[in-house]
Amino acid sequence: MKSLYVTILMLSSFCAMAQYHPAGDKIKTRWAAEVNPDNVLPEYPRPLMTRSAWQNLNGLWNYAITPRDAQQPSVFEGEILVPFCIESALSGVQKTVGAEKVLWYQRDFSVPQRWKGQRVLLHFGAVDWQADVWVNDIKVGSHTGGYTPFSFDITQALNDKQNTLVVRVWDPTDDSFIPHGKQVNHPRGIFYTAVTGIWQTVWLEPVPECYIASLKATPDLERGTVMVTPDMVGLSSDDLYQVEVTYGGEKVASAKALGGQSVEVNMPEGFRTWTPDHPNLYDMKVTVLRKGKVLDQVGSYFAMRCFGTQRDENGIVRLTLNGKPIFHFGPLDQGWWPDGLYTAPSDEALAYDIEKTKELGFNMIRKHVKVEPARWYYHCDRLGMIVWQDMPSGGRGPGWQTDRYFEGPESVRSMESEDCYKKEWKEIIESLISQPCIGVWVPFNESWGQFKTPEIVEMTKKLDPTRLVNPASGGNFYACGDILDLHHYPEPKMVLYDPTRATVLGEYGGIGRKVEGHTWVKDQGWGYVEFDTEEKVTDTYVDYANQLYKMVFQGFSAAVYTQTTDCETELNGLMTYDREVVKLDAQRLLQINRKISHALAE
Repeated sequence: MKSLYVTILMLSSFCAMAQYHPAGDKIKTRWAAEVNPDNVLPEYPRPLMTRSAWQNLNGLWNYAITPRDAQQPSVFEGEILVPFCIESALSGVQKTVGAEKVLWYQRDFSVPQRWKGQRVLLHFGAVDWQADVWVNDIKVGSHTGGYTPFSFDITQALNDKQNTLVVRVWDPTDDSFIPHGKQVNHPRGIFYTAVTGIWQTVWLEPVPECYIASLKATPDLERGTVMVTPDMVGLSSDDLYQVEVTYGGEKVASAKALGGQSVEVNMPEGFRTWTPDHPNLYDMKVTVLRKGKVLDQVGSYFAMRCFGTQRDENGIVRLTLNGKPIFHFGPLDQGWWPDGLYTAPSDEALAYDIEKTKELGFNMIRKHVKVEPARWYYHCDRLGMIVWQDMPSGGRGPGWQTDRYFEGPESVRSMESEDCYKKEWKEIIESLISQPCIGVWVPFNESWGQFKTPEIVEMTKKLDPTRLVNPASGGNFYACGDILDLHHYPEPKMVLYDPTRATVLGEYGGIGRKVEGHTWVKDQGWGYVEFDTEEKVTDTYVDYANQLYKMVFQGFSAAVYTQTTDCETELNGLMTYDREVVKLDAQRLLQINRKISHALAE
């Protein structure tokens, strides 16, 4: 009987593979060939708060595109591989949608019998942009915002056996003020293909009546403590929180609190700190008890680390990690894939860019006008990579003044536009606030959609007083926040200096090289400067890096090189878009990059 069951599963998997294949004829990464519709992105999607029971809903769903005002279709057009956006090759569809239409998803699912008596949550990692969700024709919720996780309690909508899930998505991309980053409906230059719909893992999770909905961990190095704040559903005032901290499997600390209070854990003397060279992580188990009975329990982790600023002996404001000066140096990282667009084809691929960045001697990544799945930040946490997190841009901005403080006037965004920005930025910060790797929040890139900068910096600081705020990377400059951020292409240049804040070079470089057989459009593409050999590109990179090294001691406290990989027709990556070729001499890069990233430790 068991062998028959295995045979049926194998036949089912073979049939699914036979029906599915990536769409289009663009280049793809090597991981694309390994994508199996029966086992798409199978890793647990929320490393910062884990439970053992869950069910992955990734795979082949039905889809249809209809006018925006149409009702749910009775007939679907075909199958789409979730969680790859419909415009991507890995979706198996590769169609556009646009602001005048909506994208419908539909699939059936069943809930395991062992979950009976528990609440069932339906989780979405991210859906771009507006999602309306039904289970068994019952509306269970809506969400706007293309970059943050959301969930619905669907318990009351479930049937005992088979259930039907329907999702409707509307996404105007750049035909609206919504945050959309580098996505545009008409790709060109530094702007790329639109991303519509589900682009992160969809999953089910059983929870008890009283459960932990989210978890926040705030380390305090000076006091040697970590403050753990669970957000609870169904909490009673006499329920007990219990936190146990382990390192390498050995218990090192614990603490308890009653009635929804934060739990303050005293760490042992000589606790290990987190740095790029030594990314020490502590594991944590959080338990909720009622009269001695366990109501809920989740696993998590945190790091003892602190980001800040201080003046050096020359009066230059430096960025610090754990009270010591550190030069943040890394690439601008778009987070795009030729086959999955916003979505990496596998977890191995997702980690690969971070691993290569580390191997090339960088200690930081600027995540550029995009937010990644939770597992990307987990990989940065465990590998030791500082992250500058951008807010995805959207909406019209004012004129751009790059060599002086802003003199106005600011463009006026509608209240609806401002409220949309604030809602999504708040959700992004709250969803990522416990990731150890994040050191800097970046509300604006250049002047793209920039508005009320001092107010947005204050809002960001209130949401998270533990991180640095870079008001506008290369944007219009205001005397607020922690950082003055200049952009200059192609060579590094200091056109302004701020004696009261850290002065950084938020973008430079963009050295282009076309590698035949590895371009998005055959024999087409561009860089800010272009060369035809590895040697010439490397020589130019090293020349710029040596200029930058001198500027470290003249006042720069961080720098961001453009960029990790080629992206569509941008050919200025350290790697090709398909990640097959490192376009510069890796050993020479490692040598000069480590010299720069360790400049302030010498």
